[in-house]
Amino acid sequence: MRRLYLEIYATVVASLIVFALLVSVAWSVFGPSRDQGSRVLAGVANVLARSLPAADAPAETQQAAIEELARDLEVRLTLRDAGGRLLGHVGEELPPPDARALEGGPIRSHHRELLSLRLPDGRTVAAAGTHEPVGWAIAVLALAAAIALGAYPVVRRITRRLERLRAQVEALGSGDLGARVEVRGHDEIAGLARSFNRAAERIEQLVAAQRGTLASASHELRSPLARIRVAIELLGGAEGDELRARVARDVAELDALIGELLLASRLDTLAPGQAHERRASVDLLGLAAEEAARTGAECGGQPATVSGDPTLLRRLIRNLLENARRHARGSAVELEISTHSPSRVRISVADRGLGVAESERERIFEPFYRPAGASESKDGGFGLGLALVRQIARHHGGDARCRAREGGGTVFEVELEGTA
Repeated sequence: MRRLYLEIYATVVASLIVFALLVSVAWSVFGPSRDQGSRVLAGVANVLARSLPAADAPAETQQAAIEELARDLEVRLTLRDAGGRLLGHVGEELPPPDARALEGGPIRSHHRELLSLRLPDGRTVAAAGTHEPVGWAIAVLALAAAIALGAYPVVRRITRRLERLRAQVEALGSGDLGARVEVRGHDEIAGLARSFNRAAERIEQLVAAQRGTLASASHELRSPLARIRVAIELLGGAEGDELRARVARDVAELDALIGELLLASRLDTLAPGQAHERRASVDLLGLAAEEAARTGAECGGQPATVSGDPTLLRRLIRNLLENARRHARGSAVELEISTHSPSRVRISVADRGLGVAESERERIFEPFYRPAGASESKDGGFGLGLALVRQIARHHGGDARCRAREGGGTVFEVELEGTA
């Protein structure tokens, strides 16, 4: 945003410069022609000749006359006779003009702001402004600086409002659905702020409706599940044992899926880095050892403490271990806790399974994504476990990634923000 206001500011200043150049060009093209200027200066020479004493008047009279003219015109004057001899001057003596050049008409020297005229009686008058060109340059620079200083607050005011709008857009994108922009004025930026507020309000309403719908659907799904469980228990006879066990497994899987959907929905409403409702100091190595014992995995590493939701962190480790167990092809699953700095803790879960293709190591963290050839019946998962792992990690100031294990297999690594 800083570049934007500098670009606008530079555009304003450049526009003023271009405008000044165009005015100069227009004056040179459409202003008085050279012939018109020459005729005007010839008339000025005639007027000066009538205002000055005769060419043979005493030098004192000539000096007094040009002093009076210099006061009236506020210029420096130098008067010479037809031979170039000095008759009088006011201010610094100006150099004599080139006699041959004067034959073509009045001479104007823009570099020195000098004008030389030949009078009808042969005398020459040289006139120059009382202000030096340096003074004019300083005046022009001062004017440009004043314009630049005046334009800066206007440009900065516009871009500051855009910066506030950008901050709220970023807040909305990070999960703060209540982010709104203060509307000031009635210009285009104010209209943009109102449009953003309307869009943010609509998004908040849609997310709330989606959460409500998901919660209602989950409740409605769990009610018939409870009835199915009761019906299973009422099945009698040995012939119903197999059916009862199969249906019980299906019900348990469906119930687990509903739980994971609800958890994913709740995590979606939190900003990255924001932990869940419950926050406490968690002994990560102790938690990992409990989950490893439940699944038969090997556990080791360094003691580490993190601040977060114990339930979510337990779910993270459990999902990693269960995912590794399904794909380990009977090999041992190894879980390790390590600290790479006082503020970073790493959870590593490794197996000796078939591994994950490099092209799919990011996609397996997407909800419901399954690698080619995988199916629910083969691995027993829903495609939400690793997605939840990454969501939980990010809500605890970290992230999750997958890499190949040396010698074959896969390693899943989760980094969390520890407590120093």
